[in-house]
Amino acid sequence: MSFALGLAFAAAAGFADLNAIDRQVEAFTGSPIGAPGGALTPVDRRLRLRACGGALAVTWNGLRRDSLQVSCPEAGGWRIFVQLANASLGAAAAPLPPAVNRGDAVTIAVQGDGFSVSQPGEALEQGAVGAWIRVRPVSSVAAGPKGDTLRAQIQRPGLVVIPVQ
Repeated sequence: MSFALGLAFAAAAGFADLNAIDRQVEAFTGSPIGAPGGALTPVDRRLRLRACGGALAVTWNGLRRDSLQVSCPEAGGWRIFVQLANASLGAAAAPLPPAVNRGDAVTIAVQGDGFSVSQPGEALEQGAVGAWIRVRPVSSVAAGPKGDTLRAQIQRPGLVVIPVQ
């Protein structure tokens, strides 16, 4: 199936226009994809997001402003996170110290509207508050190095969160 045919199929099937999301991110940041301050890469073309009946909401995500949250604000909507290229910190800004180091014990919390479930885990990467890192639940540590890994955002030292809709 060609790329253009795939886009036509996605639009006909009621999926969101991923090119429109890229344009909205570019309008919000004022920078094109790949340029400093703009999206690091285009939105993943494998995503099949439900078409949004209203305007998309674009907001900063994280204290470092190194990513954006793009969401469909209607009931049952969705949200995705877009990593920015060299987000607006500038060359002179000092990097934030890591809040979590590789191998640290962390609490992995899955949070959504009205619920939160947590379990112990291990950080597989280091990062500052607001950064997205790989983590592994303790139950997967026993399974060995090929256990389940997850991506979670650092909220504070020792706590990482996986937001869900």
